[in-house]
Amino acid sequence: MKTTKITIGCDHAGYELKLKVINHLQARGVEVIDVGTHSTDSCDYPAIAHELCKNIQNGVTELGILICGTGIGMSMAANKHRGIRAAACSDTFSARLTRLHNNANVLCFGERVVGMGLAIDLVDNFIDAEFEGGKHARRVDMITAIEKDEL
Repeated sequence: MKTTKITIGCDHAGYELKLKVINHLQARGVEVIDVGTHSTDSCDYPAIAHELCKNIQNGVTELGILICGTGIGMSMAANKHRGIRAAACSDTFSARLTRLHNNANVLCFGERVVGMGLAIDLVDNFIDAEFEGGKHARRVDMITAIEKDEL
């Protein structure tokens, strides 16, 4: 499945990099839904993560990208949402494998951790990979069971 639409969000610490990632995605022909923030003014990242996760939960997009200073806070906030598997990645191997093996649906990274070139590589590796299923599906199903307190 080729990704044609993605939700993106950031806090003030990820704003500049978000703009570059949006341009890259649009150049690839991907429709981007930007849930904010829209400036470098200080804001609260959990609210942005929540908006992005709601888009995925409601089927607006299948994948999302969250950018903050490190990617850690965004991933923590996103993972509080049922059905969200967010991964903070700062290397391309992890960005690819989190889709292949964990069926992650949100990529998180930090503007203060990765530069523009690496950010673009993270995004490309994440959205170009597809879940392998098989033995990995059983493990992702276990994560879902934990969310439902059924494990």
